[in-house]
Amino acid sequence: MFTPDCATAGCHSAGSTAGGLNLEDAASYAMLVDVPSNGDPAIDRVEPGVSDGSYLIQKLEGTAGGQQMPPGAPLPQAEIDVIRQWISDGAIDDRVVVLAPINVVSISPAPSAALTAPPANIVAGFSRDLNQTTLDGTTFLLTASGGDGDFTDGDEVAINGVVSVGGNAASAMMDLSAVQLNDDTYRISLLGNATDTILDLDGNMLDGEYFGALPSGNGIAGGDFNVEFTLMRPTLDQIQAAVFTPTCATSNCHTGANPAGGLDLTDAATSHAALFNVASNGDPGILRVAPGLPDDSYLVQKLEGTAGGARMPLGGAPLDQAEIDAIRLWITNGALP
Repeated sequence: MFTPDCATAGCHSAGSTAGGLNLEDAASYAMLVDVPSNGDPAIDRVEPGVSDGSYLIQKLEGTAGGQQMPPGAPLPQAEIDVIRQWISDGAIDDRVVVLAPINVVSISPAPSAALTAPPANIVAGFSRDLNQTTLDGTTFLLTASGGDGDFTDGDEVAINGVVSVGGNAASAMMDLSAVQLNDDTYRISLLGNATDTILDLDGNMLDGEYFGALPSGNGIAGGDFNVEFTLMRPTLDQIQAAVFTPTCATSNCHTGANPAGGLDLTDAATSHAALFNVASNGDPGILRVAPGLPDDSYLVQKLEGTAGGARMPLGGAPLDQAEIDAIRLWITNGALP
């Protein structure tokens, strides 16, 4: 049911993992059952025995926030009812299991992902249920490169998230909610070597080598799984170059001796001095940029058209949502110079 409607190119497949969710046959159970949803981390994607409380059902029936899934046409209610019944019956993995080395079938964040906000967790899905005693901080690792993207020069930093195997025994998670991640390149490692190894319930070792596609492995038990992702938050310099300079700091607008609204966006240093914790001219009760509070920042309100008066940029097309999102994230992260 998932394969034709959801696990398609550009959606919930290994090549895209929309919402961090891979619904291909080998990965769907590990990514669904007892795994927090990206859209609402307080709700599991599938909570065994509780269909109404499962985010999957809410998205399929259109009762969760955002777009109803799958995009295009909703599933027939008869198909949703089958999924509901499977969840109500305990969401059991009833696929035929073949004893062989265990493989990594899904990983979120995806390999080579370029993130603009830190992930709340890392979720790894496996081809079979895990021996939970073999999943901990010695076999499930996250390492920062030390700022240079190189993992061989000795300045790497171990990131100590909390590793657990939940109700879904084919899925392991590293919780990063209490960890501060800097902009850097990160390596996720799942170990399958003689010293430290992830095992399934029958003692089969991880076959972990990653060759650019999942599932992992070369068909021989043993071998570490290593993939990387980058975290790079938007910076004021980037926003200045992409938005303020070409769109705002133009003739008769936010530049020169008498900038519009008293707001000078000529360069990054000037923009920061004019925005950061400065009361807006349009509504002195609201700061142009309130660090950490994009919704309460007059700059965002004017760009999104929720403040009084004309939407900015004046006389031009609204900014792309991706550009506004970058400004929002810069403010959320403290609006640093």
